[in-house]
Amino acid sequence: MAFTLEIGAKAPDFALPATDGKTYKLSDFKDAKTLVIFFTCNHCPYVKGSDEVTRQTAEKYMKQGVRFVGINSNSENTHPEDSFEQMVERMKVNKFPWVYLRDKTQKVALAYGALKTPHFFVFDNNRKLVYTGRGVDNPKDTAKMTVNDL
Repeated sequence: MAFTLEIGAKAPDFALPATDGKTYKLSDFKDAKTLVIFFTCNHCPYVKGSDEVTRQTAEKYMKQGVRFVGINSNSENTHPEDSFEQMVERMKVNKFPWVYLRDKTQKVALAYGALKTPHFFVFDNNRKLVYTGRGVDNPKDTAKMTVNDL
């Protein structure tokens, strides 16, 4: 079985470049009551299919102090559309309500135990894991979705 963070685990720190030109660390989100870190990318049909539901969820809970942070750990050698330049373009076009970070070395994905895209990790205000897993039950076709676990 592959490693993934267990409920109650502390959020591993990171320092990653974002599509907005800044570099973010875990401590940059200390103001968030709840922090949702999710592993995502540009090419995955499950990501693309569920992006708008993720957007709606992020916007719904923003007023309650919930912040979303997307991290792309995919190799641009395997999927050229997952390059940093394409990430910047995707954010310009879609204007998602989250910070989009690049984990080129995949060290952060390994530290969290990200198993797929999208893979969500929800941390409380002490940055202890309270949920990990999918966002919705049918991410490829949210018209057929019956459950939003996120």
